[in-house]
Amino acid sequence: MMAGPPDANANAALVDRLRRGDRAAFRELYARFAQASFGYLVRLAGRRDAAEDLHQEIWLSIARHAARLTPDTDLAAWIFTVARNRFVSSRRRADLAAPGSDPGALAGLASGAPPADDPGCRDLERALASLPEMHREVLLLVGVEGLEIGQAAAVLAIRPDAARQRLARARAALAEALGDAEAAPETVPVGRKASS
Repeated sequence: MMAGPPDANANAALVDRLRRGDRAAFRELYARFAQASFGYLVRLAGRRDAAEDLHQEIWLSIARHAARLTPDTDLAAWIFTVARNRFVSSRRRADLAAPGSDPGALAGLASGAPPADDPGCRDLERALASLPEMHREVLLLVGVEGLEIGQAAAVLAIRPDAARQRLARARAALAEALGDAEAAPETVPVGRKASS
């Protein structure tokens, strides 16, 4: 998850520096958003290797296009839009399997990632992966990455009121999926036998 949102003046100053080709500004941008954008891609793609490739592609694209930013660019919305668009393009090319195809993809996502051995975290990640992409995206942007609803709407190319409605539906779907996870019997980890 990203640290608290920077103030508008700091964002504008960073955009200005990026527009002028300041390499230190790019390093600052990367430090601020790399971990969050990678986590977002891992959860969308469901495969760590695919997310790593996409992550490299988005940061190359960001580096190429930073000088073309408009002065009022919302950096968080821009970064996650680039990430989402690259993911969607990859899905169209059928480069990625369905989300959730690699159960170990989320292991060690980031230093602030939930512990992999926590059953509640596993259930939450499984429930997120089971949701339709449109619900998973809005939950990841708002609930995990901490974007404001207006920023998430910009990333998803929808109106803020539509994003609020999608978020409400996504939260309901997640609650239902988590309810199903709680009702399901404990699964046996791969490689272990159930004791009778």
